[in-house]
Amino acid sequence: MRNPSPALQSSRVITRSPVYYGWVILIVGTLGVIMSSPGQTYSFSIFIEEFIRDLGLTRTSVSGLYTVGTITGSLMLPYIGRLIDKHGSRRMVVLIALAFGLACVYMSTVSTFLMLGIGFVFMRMLGQSSITIVSRNVMNQWWVRRRGFVLSISTLVAATLGSGTFPGLINWLIPQFGWRTTYVILGVAVMVIMIPIGYFFFRDRPELFGLFPDGLKSQEEAEALDKVSKAEVVLVDAENWTAQEAMKTRTFWIIAMSIAASSMLGTGLTFHIVSIFQESGLSDNLAAAIFFPMALTTAIMSIPFGWLIDRIEAKYLVVAGLSILTIVIIFSGYISSPTVAIIYGVVFGLGNAFDRVVSNVIWANYFGRPNLGAISGATMTIGAAASGLGPLVYGVGFDLSGSYRPSLWLSTLYPLIMIVLVLSVRRPTKKKE
Repeated sequence: MRNPSPALQSSRVITRSPVYYGWVILIVGTLGVIMSSPGQTYSFSIFIEEFIRDLGLTRTSVSGLYTVGTITGSLMLPYIGRLIDKHGSRRMVVLIALAFGLACVYMSTVSTFLMLGIGFVFMRMLGQSSITIVSRNVMNQWWVRRRGFVLSISTLVAATLGSGTFPGLINWLIPQFGWRTTYVILGVAVMVIMIPIGYFFFRDRPELFGLFPDGLKSQEEAEALDKVSKAEVVLVDAENWTAQEAMKTRTFWIIAMSIAASSMLGTGLTFHIVSIFQESGLSDNLAAAIFFPMALTTAIMSIPFGWLIDRIEAKYLVVAGLSILTIVIIFSGYISSPTVAIIYGVVFGLGNAFDRVVSNVIWANYFGRPNLGAISGATMTIGAAASGLGPLVYGVGFDLSGSYRPSLWLSTLYPLIMIVLVLSVRRPTKKKE
């Protein structure tokens, strides 16, 4: 039995749109993901040497602080996810963008170990996670049948303009204005761009406005085209899960821990990328420049991977991503020249493409849309906490052995174990009463 349909809402911006409004949502949602960049590790990696030098901290202390800040910030994500489900993406993106922008401005004032730790908590909670959750969720709400392909377009643009642009931009801004003013610039940009964009253009599920996902004209058309195969076509379906129900499944935990492997180890490598390159006798500028081929590869490959995830079981893309992650980890200890560094960036970007395409769509595909905020909040908590551990694992490993290689080899066990587990999972189904 279906729940009663909610009262329809009106929106002039949707009514006046010359195209299906899901395409507008794709643009503004992608912009939200891009503007999460100041809170992402690829941006922090350019600031690390500034923190160490200006605040008089050690590399291990900054790594440990980053770990604690990331994990602490992640604890709020299930609550934030529930707020998104309750109050909608439009209201929440405005509040999150305001708070995130102010957090960036706060970073320009840090002068002590404690202040830096507080900054890490809010930057990671709001930037790495919250604004990403609300932006991805709103895109998932408007697309179902073509979700993988459409969100791969988002990944392409976000990778190019996010991880492909921000490290170089920050690397240019810091010598020009100093790292503190750079944070003010980033904070103002987040607020000026995302607050009006969120208020005027973010809208929640198409059903609330009398529309259907993918621009379809009716429920009958949707069912005829898709046979309700692996994604829902109406507001409430038989296979919509609450966060509590999803978390009771074996599939949820195996997939979540697999994505966490990429978050943990990929973040650890990115956080220490400058130091890893220095160990190989390569320059800091080359380390910063490697993000461009990395992002370009992610962008290019996200389209075919997005097309693929609409056609095959998502777990096989998870396995492919974990396999490439294992190669990247080993590769990190043997970067011997600028040419090899470029190849390294390409392979790293290939792994990122798998990870982003999967994490963009798999939760909506497996557990439905109505409670996606709470489910995404739970999975993001796991991923964010894992990403906080990565820098510490490699940082401590380097301090103990004087090299990154021992910890790199040891860390390959995580993705290898997860490959075996992922191959055993099945698509979750609810028990029939």
